[in-house]
Amino acid sequence: MSTPAPKPEPKLITKLKKRKATHRKKGRLYRAAFVVAGVTLVLAGAAMLLLPGPAFVVIPIGLALLALEFTWAEKLLDRSLVEADKAKRKAQATTRNQRILTGIAVACGVGAFVALAILYDIPLLPVV
Repeated sequence: MSTPAPKPEPKLITKLKKRKATHRKKGRLYRAAFVVAGVTLVLAGAAMLLLPGPAFVVIPIGLALLALEFTWAEKLLDRSLVEADKAKRKAQATTRNQRILTGIAVACGVGAFVALAILYDIPLLPVV
């Protein structure tokens, strides 16, 4: 049996591994600031999963900062980048009919919201 070829590593992970060597030579205060910033960004991104905001951009940035210090963050970032790449390929592989049906479903959802807003007198803008 032949062993499967190793998966190519995302470019970001390769860059992080190079940066990690120089990062380790910095002072403790500098490195602690990276950890605090990374944790803050990951927590803010987690909050953005429920609140409006670019969670899927902020969380990987926080993980990238934490990956400079922690191996677990590097592994999690690597796995999330691989999964994001899979999702991108899957989205690109959609057929024309799937895209059209998605557009129709979104239009129906928006239409239903507008109809309900008019029917039940729901204010679309906050009234002061």
